[in-house]
Amino acid sequence: MASGKEIKNRIKSIKNTKKITKAMELVAAAKMKRAVAKTLASRSYALYSWEILSYLAKTPADELHPLLKDRTGNKYLVILITSNRGLSGAYNAQAIRASIAFIREHPEAEVDFIVVGKKGEDALRRTGRNIIASFTELPELVSLREVTSIANFAIDQFLSNNYAKAFFIYTDYVSALTQTAKVRQLLPISPEVVKKVVTDSIGDIPPAQAESNYLFEPNYDILVKNMVEKIARMQVYQMFLESNASEQSSKMMAMKNASEAAGEMIDELTLAFNKARQASITQEISEISAGVASVS
Repeated sequence: MASGKEIKNRIKSIKNTKKITKAMELVAAAKMKRAVAKTLASRSYALYSWEILSYLAKTPADELHPLLKDRTGNKYLVILITSNRGLSGAYNAQAIRASIAFIREHPEAEVDFIVVGKKGEDALRRTGRNIIASFTELPELVSLREVTSIANFAIDQFLSNNYAKAFFIYTDYVSALTQTAKVRQLLPISPEVVKKVVTDSIGDIPPAQAESNYLFEPNYDILVKNMVEKIARMQVYQMFLESNASEQSSKMMAMKNASEAAGEMIDELTLAFNKARQASITQEISEISAGVASVS
């Protein structure tokens, strides 16, 4: 059994650790509040943008925009979003597991990665995956301008006919307690893909809404040329917002659990310290009593 001094030192050390985890929890909670507010504010816009793209994709036209055309081939591009640091609970592990599962589900495909975050980059390099671009210097809460460069790179790769499909692996924010890793097809944009995205997010679309008709002004071709790439970039930005809100939520919960575990350890060690001190006092009394008895 550890001595009273050793237990006291451990209690002191754990108390110091608890102060750190509590501070990190409060910082993550403040960041989560901002990230979630930004995510929820743009979510409706992103979903309705998908619906507009769906209508554009199924509208008859002389020539579809390249981002709306289905392609054949088995070469895929995957954008994986992770964080640069740990202490985020299962946030990074979920996204990395989803990327590995995606590769296993498409054994015939040649998969290249664009990676955001050092955690994802390290994991993919350890498994020998091909990374064509890596972004590890982005701030925690990225701006649309910073995301645009990543989106444009992926769109350019697709328009250059280097890939048949482009996917996104990110973590969808559900609540402070729940974040889910998702695989979403980004390109090409098809009505089937959009329907799945919208259904997963808000449920089935009412028939009246699904059959809505749009008027194109000045005309379909000009509208599509200006809108498709912009809306595709908006979807990428929304996925970054979802991932950031998920990361901060996961980090807050991880630090909260760590603080609670530290509190439980302190209680257990305090009890052990009191028992050790009581045993020491009892032993001293016994020795004094024995000494007095021997003298008398």
